Amino acid sequence: MTSEAFRILRAAGRAPAPWKNGGGVTREIAASPGPAGDGFDWRVSLADVTQDGPFSAFPGVDRVLTVVEGAGMDLMVDGEHHIVDEPYWPHDFPGDVETGGRLLAGPVVNLNVMHRRDRVRAEVAVVRGTLRPAAPEGGAVLVVALEDGAVIDGTDTGLGRYDAVSLHGRASCVLRTYGYAALITLSGHGHGHGARTAGEVT
Repeated sequence: MTSEAFRILRAAGRAPAPWKNGGGVTREIAASPGPAGDGFDWRVSLADVTQDGPFSAFPGVDRVLTVVEGAGMDLMVDGEHHIVDEPYWPHDFPGDVETGGRLLAGPVVNLNVMHRRDRVRAEVAVVRGTLRPAAPEGGAVLVVALEDGAVIDGTDTGLGRYDAVSLHGRASCVLRTYGYAALITLSGHGHGHGARTAGEVT
């Protein structure tokens, strides 16, 4: 494991914040750059959805939604139905068109990746096994444990559910997962060492 720009982001350190439109709460895992608000280049968070309703609009932003708890949602995106009922299956859609969600069978928790489409490209994969995440040049990688049972190779550091590892620059590690994890690769410009994170452990 290399230590340059390597961070462990604990789920226990994340405070819930209201959605932009007030319809739910979100717990931010990491974002870039600097101050909180809508000025991000990219943002990764977990959202608790307990009722049907509209999604917040984010001009110029694309989104990737992955249901990580619950039965799923029927998303109405710009007038089209998108049934998102398979857990751990990333679903992408534009964040600046009218979007609403209807719960299929009770509350859900969604992993949300948002990225400004003219600055950053985001790729989301849900995987398990031995991972060797490394950030692309000028980019970042986040690994979010979706289940308990992950350990950083060569250390006694374990990850619980929704703990994450953030890698920038030349940082790298080997992560062994015994459950599923989300591997989020962010490439482009404007998201280097200025990332802000919640629940950070150095």
